[in-house]
Amino acid sequence: MTAVDRVLVVGAGISGAATAIRLAEGGVTVDLIDARPSPPAVGSGITLQGNALRVLRELGVWGRLQQHGYGFDTLGIRAPDPAGTVLAEVTDIRTGGPDLPATFGTYRPVLARILLDRAAAAGAKVRFGTELVALDQDGSSVAVTFADGTTDRYDLVVGADGIRSRTRAAAGIELTTRDLGMEIWRVVAPRPASVTRTDLFLGGPLYIAGYCPTGEKSLYAYLVEPPRNRGDLTLGEQLAVVRELAAAYHGPWDAIRDALADAGSVNFTTFQTHLLDPPWNRGRVVVIGDAAHAFPPTLAQGAAQSLEDATVLTELLLTHDAVTDDLWAEFTERRFDRVRTVLGASLQLCQWLLDGERGDIPGLHTKVAQLVSPPA
Repeated sequence: MTAVDRVLVVGAGISGAATAIRLAEGGVTVDLIDARPSPPAVGSGITLQGNALRVLRELGVWGRLQQHGYGFDTLGIRAPDPAGTVLAEVTDIRTGGPDLPATFGTYRPVLARILLDRAAAAGAKVRFGTELVALDQDGSSVAVTFADGTTDRYDLVVGADGIRSRTRAAAGIELTTRDLGMEIWRVVAPRPASVTRTDLFLGGPLYIAGYCPTGEKSLYAYLVEPPRNRGDLTLGEQLAVVRELAAAYHGPWDAIRDALADAGSVNFTTFQTHLLDPPWNRGRVVVIGDAAHAFPPTLAQGAAQSLEDATVLTELLLTHDAVTDDLWAEFTERRFDRVRTVLGASLQLCQWLLDGERGDIPGLHTKVAQLVSPPA
């Protein structure tokens, strides 16, 4: 017997799709909805650490995903000098276990498509172009009103709908998201043969200039700068900005920069953060992933922590007989301190960069890796 029979998952991103897979496989009826008209067809690269890969393997998607990415076990720290001198090489801990790479680069649309296919195969009903507008709880179920005026009732609603979660707002949960004063440009480009891992160039005119291999012939590169208020730019203008920003960095960056004329779309976002104090539920509505905690990408743990949320939540729902205070207390105990510590480390790295302080980055990576190596 499970704690729930019928669940609405709002948001068909990483944590939402993972939740739908686990619950549907456990015999729960799952509706997975997303306000977007269709799954994303374009997007930036994504770096997944071993603890994320562990969850993806448990979800049954690792075999397919590993054909669409690039795994590696080291991190390089380079100088912003004419040679791109390697200052340090860190051998990363395989946080997902010895048979998974420490780090894996792929593309967000690829990962999204694989997870959504798996959710549908598991039995979840997936609907895009469907938006939640209101919730009404009676203690034993949740009545949901959708944007088209239709209504439905569920045992539980899971809000996995991102930083500006509509589910969180509809449940009356207040949360302030703050900008960190850093902006990131990401671009897809051909992979030079010399790029076989992530290298971070620290210093120079930018906070970070880095890249991550995503396949035998591809990578995504990223450049982190202070806010510039550049306004709306065409793709050509965006590529010109990226080339200009990358001009100060060398080594493999020289080949990456030369190939940007063939690059695809440019992704531009700001670093933002928030952390919802526990509990993450209000009655039978719970938020997970970015709806509960927003990570800057400095330690590449945002997706991993969202996947761990889904793992712990679904485990509890499938092994308990009812939705009780004890269930939510266990969820908080297993998730909050772990998320807070990893988020704190990600923010510490941001602060070092903002302050121009040369902190112990390898030590910070090792601390987080040791924390997330045991399953959540």
